[in-house]
Amino acid sequence: MSGFFGVVSKKDCVADVFYGTDYHSHLGTKRAGMVFIVPGKGFRRSIHSLENAYFRSKFEEELGEFSGNSGMGIISDTDPQPILFNSHLGRFAIVTVSRVLNLEELEDRFLNKRNHFTENFEGNINPTEVLANLIIEKDNFVEGIENVFDNVRGSCSLLLLTENGIIAARDKLGRTPVVIGRNEQGHAVAVETCSFPNTGYETEYFLGPGEIVHVTADGYSRLKEPGDKLQICAFLWVYYGYPPSYYEGINVDECRLRCGAALARRDDVEVDFACGIPDSGVGHAMGYSNEKRIPYKRAYAKYTPTWPRSFMPQRQEQRDLVAKMKLIPNREVIEGKKMVFLDDSIVRGTQLKDNTIDLRKSGAAKVHMRIACPPLLFPCEFLNFSQ
Repeated sequence: MSGFFGVVSKKDCVADVFYGTDYHSHLGTKRAGMVFIVPGKGFRRSIHSLENAYFRSKFEEELGEFSGNSGMGIISDTDPQPILFNSHLGRFAIVTVSRVLNLEELEDRFLNKRNHFTENFEGNINPTEVLANLIIEKDNFVEGIENVFDNVRGSCSLLLLTENGIIAARDKLGRTPVVIGRNEQGHAVAVETCSFPNTGYETEYFLGPGEIVHVTADGYSRLKEPGDKLQICAFLWVYYGYPPSYYEGINVDECRLRCGAALARRDDVEVDFACGIPDSGVGHAMGYSNEKRIPYKRAYAKYTPTWPRSFMPQRQEQRDLVAKMKLIPNREVIEGKKMVFLDDSIVRGTQLKDNTIDLRKSGAAKVHMRIACPPLLFPCEFLNFSQ
């Protein structure tokens, strides 16, 4: 997954883009970037690796170098972005939340036409540059984005920053969300609605599948009608969406509460308390405990100052270590107790196995596990979260 945040405003928008992009940090750990149209200087961008640091710490010292009333940022779990283009359609910057399964096929298509690529990504071509090349094959941005939808096997939502505002497009089947927010000075476009409240925006409109809109400081207009078929990723609500966010008007945390309550209604185990695996299991566990009318307790505390993300390191051995070290069992809560643990899903089962071993070592009398997501039978080709 990845997440973007763009703004077109009547005032300087650098702070809005910086903080709004930062509110997408839970969606990616590989690269991040920002781009602005600086008055009198044109497009200015910056890209950093996030593999050993956070978005804020990488970009905070650079904020004074940016200015402008329009800009966008991205937290990317894949390629370095944004990319700048100068074409017959004009100058533009592009960010994408995408997974291109036929990337090699598209690469060959352009190379056979004697096109070239300049942006590298781990020794390969940059997927976002391929998507930009698909756009400039056509006579205007709308036809170009439709060309992306027609030729990409996988998923793609994107933002284009132009001298006339931002063009936003949601994946043709709506697998990832795109939402417009507004305030008195302008409009923002984001993946996560949780990026709006503290940056001063109110949620105004959820784009439909395949919809394309043009966003300016004064409003937005539809360039392409939404399609009828929607296949939004259910993991947004169950796992990787942030609790205050909404997708299709449905709140993430409220959905998790309902999942936990549904699990409780079909359960007859006798336990002393319910607990969730931090962070995404917490909402499910609270819903379970409320429905069962049993206590919710924190048998595990998540230590975030130095062990924030188990999927940040690139080596599996290090990921396993982080997954273990970040969760600290509380023997006082666990010892001699019967408990039900809730988590969002089981992908590989490695962390779940380690959790149950830790609980037994801490003296748990009985441990029941309840999983909110239905069994995962196949890897996800579109967002790469279960491979």
